[in-house]
Amino acid sequence: ELTPFLLFIIAGIPLPIGPIAIVLICIGTDIVPAISLAYEKAEYRLMQRKPKNPVTDRLASHALIFQAYGQSGMIQSAAGFLTYFVVMGESGFMPYTLLGLSTSWNDPNSYVEDSFGQDWNYENRKNLEYTCYTAFFASIVVSQWVNLIICKTRRNSFFEQTRQINYYTVFALMIATGLAVLLAYFTEIGTYLNFREIRIEWWLVPMSFAMFLFVYDELRKHIVRMFPNSFLERMLTY
Repeated sequence: ELTPFLLFIIAGIPLPIGPIAIVLICIGTDIVPAISLAYEKAEYRLMQRKPKNPVTDRLASHALIFQAYGQSGMIQSAAGFLTYFVVMGESGFMPYTLLGLSTSWNDPNSYVEDSFGQDWNYENRKNLEYTCYTAFFASIVVSQWVNLIICKTRRNSFFEQTRQINYYTVFALMIATGLAVLLAYFTEIGTYLNFREIRIEWWLVPMSFAMFLFVYDELRKHIVRMFPNSFLERMLTY
C-alpha cells in the first residue's frame, strides 16, 4: 500500500493504485481475514514455549515489523507491481516509458504517446489508470490468500495446522475474493469507485509470487525450528 505512492512521488510513474482501493483493502479485504484468525486452533506444542518477557518483549517487535514490511510485504508489493507493469505493457506503455510520466499523464489538456506511437487523451488514460487500480487490488487479494494461510502459525508448518479446518478462514477468503470480483465486474459499483473490468489472465500474474511467499515462509519456519535460541530465530520469528 505504501510503495505505489512512493514510486509515484519519487519515480513519477502513473499511480498504480488509488486511495479508495487502499481504503477498501484496509476495511474490506483485511478485516474479515484478520478476525478469522481469532478462531484458529492453537499451534501444536504452544504450551511448551517459554512465555514472553513483559519488560523486553513487545507486541509489535522489530522481528514482526521486519517480517511484515521487509519480507512478506515486499513479496506482495512485487506481485502488485508486476501486475501493474503487465497491464501497462499490454496497453502500449513499456515500463521504461512510465518514468517521469505522471505530470503529463495527469494533465487534462495534453496527449500522451505510448511506446507504439499512439496518442492517449486524458479520458482514455484515466480509464487505463483505473484498470491498473483494479489489477493491483486483485493482486493484493491473491497474495493475501497465502498471507492469511501462513499467518495461521508462527513456527509450525502449515501442514501440521491443517488437521483441523478453520471454516472462518474459508469464509474470510470468500469474502475478500467476492469483494474484488464485485468491484471488477459489476460496473455500476466499480465505475463509481474508480475500478474497471480486468482480464481473467491478469489474476494469474500474482499467483507465482503467492506460491513463492508460501514456500519462503515454510522455509523460514523450518529454519526457526532447526536453530532454536539462535540469531536466525530472533530475526525470523515474531
